[in-house]
Amino acid sequence: MRSFKLLSIVLIIITGFTFTKTPVLPEATQQASTLQGAWRLVSTDASSGKEPLTAVKIYSDNFFMVSYYDLSGKNFISSTGGTYSFKDGKYTETIEFNTAESLEVGNTINFSAAMKKQDLKLTDSRTKKEEVWMRIEEPANSPLAGAWRITGREQNGQISPMQQGPRKTIKILSGSRFQWAAFNTETKQFSGTGGGTYTAKDGNYTESIEFFSRDGNRVGSSLTFKYEVKGNDWHHSGLSSTGNKIYEVWSKQ
Repeated sequence: MRSFKLLSIVLIIITGFTFTKTPVLPEATQQASTLQGAWRLVSTDASSGKEPLTAVKIYSDNFFMVSYYDLSGKNFISSTGGTYSFKDGKYTETIEFNTAESLEVGNTINFSAAMKKQDLKLTDSRTKKEEVWMRIEEPANSPLAGAWRITGREQNGQISPMQQGPRKTIKILSGSRFQWAAFNTETKQFSGTGGGTYTAKDGNYTESIEFFSRDGNRVGSSLTFKYEVKGNDWHHSGLSSTGNKIYEVWSKQ
């Protein structure tokens, strides 16, 4: 009888606690997260060798953007972006913009993928083109790392929400690199892109421009803004490259 009472007490104590089960991410999401960050192109079987090419690819959340440019010559070459998935060596990109070939917008491209230490090898299933990307070493954490879409802009002292549709401006950031792009997935129109490196510290966000599709003269310049993250919104304010006052709201995607 004494043992029975003791067992009852133990059971009452145990049932008084709530055990929290750690959520398990889907396998595809776990594997896709291994690509998060920035990568630099180190070899490709399609290189012409005619230009000092720089290519940087950023993965953030389920979005990606990649740009090819001549940094020393301040020459923008091309850029592509959209969403991606990665599971069991199978990698796909669904294109939302492509400056070199707008007809690719809406297409899903399949690749075989192999990761070895800090290298990522992608082979296009259509063209058999191979690219090898090396991970760029970056800070482990950044308050702004992620994919963001502009959702509001200050006008006449008030934040005006922006209509959400096929026309969008997306900015993705890794631990130290950023790229933004403006495009329309319905009309397949591309409006512009820019990118480079950034720092975010003590409420100050500074961009150092490495490429800009609209004006190569902006390459090499730096811009500093104030930033504050409120929930899923990034409040971004300061002066634009033309000297105009801006206040924008970007929402996490």
